[in-house]
Amino acid sequence: MNRIDHVFESLRASGRRALMPFVCAGHPGRDSLPDVLSGCERGGASIIEVGIPFSDPIADGPVIAAAMHNALRQGMTPAIAFEQVREIRGSLACALVAMVSVSIVRRMGGSADFVREAVAAGFDGFIFPDAPLEEAGPLIEACRSEGAALSLLVAPTTRPERLAAIANASKGFVYVLARAGITGERADAADVAGLVQAVRRATSVPVVCGFGVGTAQQVHEVAMHADGVIVGSALVRQLSEATGAGESPGAAAERIVAELAAGLP
Repeated sequence: MNRIDHVFESLRASGRRALMPFVCAGHPGRDSLPDVLSGCERGGASIIEVGIPFSDPIADGPVIAAAMHNALRQGMTPAIAFEQVREIRGSLACALVAMVSVSIVRRMGGSADFVREAVAAGFDGFIFPDAPLEEAGPLIEACRSEGAALSLLVAPTTRPERLAAIANASKGFVYVLARAGITGERADAADVAGLVQAVRRATSVPVVCGFGVGTAQQVHEVAMHADGVIVGSALVRQLSEATGAGESPGAAAERIVAELAAGLP
């Protein structure tokens, strides 16, 4: 069984929800990913989303875009990210999902080669934010061949018939964008109940929500409806601040994720 499927099966059996932090490979330092992943797991993460830095981030707000640009300036590459994941994979029980632009996939030999290499490094699933459903066929097939999950995105503006097609094509979980626009912290949690219910009518695959979730209270409000909650910009920002003040990346990640996990119902 894919590690992501196992995570959600275990959580559902005990009535719990998944906290899914987003981290950027190469942030806050080029070699910090193994420590950050370990810290996130210690803090209560069930699945960790790893962003592969890209020069033109898709839908990412200023916080994540700045982290990716800084990681690129420090020399982070997909190959280095894979090697760092390979280094720590045996010490982690949580699942790992790569969020990566299709431009990177093409540069690394195409869908089959990229997915094969990433799975060999230790990734369990993928999110390709700039791959529309109509162009996702090779990615879907590559993930199926490697036993990996592929999570497609549903937005608040997605039409019902398209929502159903996206939900049915997703494996592992469906990623519901809590808000339209770009990533970033917000003062309040979005009302995701109706959109989550619409996805559940289309598929039995777990539903997770992200975009604009940044506090324990917001985690709680979203997790009352979804199977998992993704926190990105808030974690990336706080990691920058904490390590800038002298805290180690792993300790900072553990502390911040534990504070967010306290909001899980």
